Amino acid sequence: MATSSRSAKINKIQKVLKKAGYQPVAPDPQRSAIEHLLFAACLENAKYDAAEQAFAALAHNFFDWNEVRVTTIRELAEEISCLPDPTRAAQRIKEILQSVFETKYAFDLEDLRKENLGPATERLQKIKGVSSFAVAYVVQAALGGHAIPVDTAAITVMEILDLATPKDAEAGSVPGLERSVAKNKGIEFASLLHQFAVDFAATPHKPELRKSLLEIDPEAAPRLPKRRSRAAPEASGQMAPSPEAPAETPEPAVKAEEKPKKAGAKKTAPPKPKTQTRPAKDAAEGKKTPPKGKSPGGSTKPAKSAPAAKRSATKGLSKKKPR
Repeated sequence: MATSSRSAKINKIQKVLKKAGYQPVAPDPQRSAIEHLLFAACLENAKYDAAEQAFAALAHNFFDWNEVRVTTIRELAEEISCLPDPTRAAQRIKEILQSVFETKYAFDLEDLRKENLGPATERLQKIKGVSSFAVAYVVQAALGGHAIPVDTAAITVMEILDLATPKDAEAGSVPGLERSVAKNKGIEFASLLHQFAVDFAATPHKPELRKSLLEIDPEAAPRLPKRRSRAAPEASGQMAPSPEAPAETPEPAVKAEEKPKKAGAKKTAPPKPKTQTRPAKDAAEGKKTPPKGKSPGGSTKPAKSAPAAKRSATKGLSKKKPR
């Protein structure tokens, strides 16, 4: 991108954001250098109201900065829970205070105001826990230098506007930003960009915010974040059913004769066991059954039954004449 078109696009950011209703926020001139540094640690990727609330909690709920230094990150995060990432902010604050204390055995950075801007910036960069956003904020708010702080949210907006590359995002800076923005407009530009970037990071699909980006750069539409589409069934390992062929119904696990009986149905008595016939009983006991027509003694004549023999005897006696 040509330098003139790049500068024009950067200056257009300020005009469009003011038109959208954003108001500039000036740093508190009553704060010391160390307080500006700690406030920057709260402000990074957060709204101004939330940063002010978190900084006030640190200043009023603890005896001094040394008590904040010795407090655990978990307890600090609970005190500044209004921030979007309180744990990360608490870690930055604790590291800054520890690094300053180990260097000076005090929490005072006012001597930075007396140094030239170059050496003062180098000293700030050596403090552990300080990001490029915090360094630029202190240079702008406390040291009177021309620096525009940009955090992760602001660099994301600059990437969408084609004003920053992934390499710039890793470095935490936007090349040529200070050259394109006049020093007397630096604080206003930085605060407007920060407010818009934090809002966009929270709601990237809000129509008003996307409209502002397209007003700054009409060609930014392909670089806007896309909404996530619903995952396909194949992604979860399940095959989608074919709309032409209905899904087959599984066979019932219980057979027809084994289906459970309905409630209230009459109970049928179990079938009685069949009595075995005489031949079957004899065969079961190992006895031989005589052939048909023969008596058990081997005679072919059938044996007379007891009532028939008795009748024949009485018949013979009745025919005999008395003496």
